[in-house]
Amino acid sequence: MDSAPYVCKLIPEQAFRLVSGVTGPLMEKTAGNENNGDCRAPDTIPQRLEVWWMQEGPGMSREHLNFLIGDRRAVYTKHGGVVLPADLGDGMAAYLPNPPLTDQPYQVSAKFHCGGKARLIDVSLPQVAKGRDAIKDMIELMRIAQKRYGKLYNCTPGT
Repeated sequence: MDSAPYVCKLIPEQAFRLVSGVTGPLMEKTAGNENNGDCRAPDTIPQRLEVWWMQEGPGMSREHLNFLIGDRRAVYTKHGGVVLPADLGDGMAAYLPNPPLTDQPYQVSAKFHCGGKARLIDVSLPQVAKGRDAIKDMIELMRIAQKRYGKLYNCTPGT
C-alpha cells in the first residue's frame, strides 16, 4: 500500500483511493512549510483528504502540541475513538458523526517524536469505501504517513 505517487506528500495515492473510494482527479493545495502546514486534495470543496503537520520549534512549543493532542483525544474519546498502537506515539483514530469545523468525520491524529522533536500529524477523510474497516485503515494511513514524514524530513519516527 505504500508506494508513489503520494498525495499531500505523506499519503500514497493508491492507498487513499482504496480506503476512500475516490476515483476523480486529485489536485492538491499545500500551505505552510516543513515545520507547520496543511494540504488538501482536491483543492476544491468538498475536500477528499486533509493532512496537517506540526513540529515542535519556533512558534510551536511542545506544551502546545501536548494541548492539541489532548484536545483531540477528548473529542475522539467522546465518540468511541480507538487509541493508536504505541509505536505510533500518542494518538487516536475516530469517526466523528458531527465533526467540528469540517465535513470530514474520519480522523486520526498522532503526536510522536522524530529526530528528538515532538511532531503532530492529523489525517482526515470525508468518507471510507463501503466494506472497509475505517478505523483500521486510518491507523494504517497514519503508520505510512509517519514513515514517509521521516523519509522526507530526515528523521526516524519514534526517536
